[in-house]
Amino acid sequence: MEAPFRAVLCDVDGVLRLWPAGGGMAGVDRAHGLPEGTLAATAFHPDHLLPAITGAVSDEEWREGIAAALADRWCSPERARAVVADWTAIVPGVNAELAALLRRVGRVAPVFLVSNATSRLESDLAALGLDDCATGVVNSSRVGVAKPDPRIYRVALDRLGDEGRGGSVLFVDDSAENVAAAREAGLAGVHYRGLDDVRELLESFLPAGSGPGPGQSGSEAR
Repeated sequence: MEAPFRAVLCDVDGVLRLWPAGGGMAGVDRAHGLPEGTLAATAFHPDHLLPAITGAVSDEEWREGIAAALADRWCSPERARAVVADWTAIVPGVNAELAALLRRVGRVAPVFLVSNATSRLESDLAALGLDDCATGVVNSSRVGVAKPDPRIYRVALDRLGDEGRGGSVLFVDDSAENVAAAREAGLAGVHYRGLDDVRELLESFLPAGSGPGPGQSGSEAR
């Protein structure tokens, strides 16, 4: 039976790459005596974040700007740099089950990661061992537009080539806003809240009765 989709577009953060609650930022605030929420509010303020995820500034410049903003209002420059260094050192987890499924799907259909991210996304994926679970990466900071801007979905579909033009494409994201925008762009959007939301859809790509791929245990494929 033919799979209902011809390709997969999958988000990274909150889906494949898993950060501690609040990105671990509250713990950094507490460790440095800052009011809880200070680092997050500074780092993710649109004036700082949007240039970083659309490529106007590099990841390094983004973090330097966050340190400068913290020093301007909350603490000494030395303390601000230490805050950013501790935040940068946080290591996220990996959704190993989803990564294993994407690798299996990638053997029979294109799989692209589509992420609102800074210029360090590709090196981060490699460090986490996730650079082999997709055919390619659409990084917002490389293409100059970020979800839910419809242009980033068009970039992804163009990179899929014939598979993007010739049939239904599955899009997975933990942001309802991004999923709604993807649906408006003609994708089959799924709001990700857990692996059960996508397991059956991803397994529909695979040959009937196919087991775990090479190097995967049964527990990894469950």
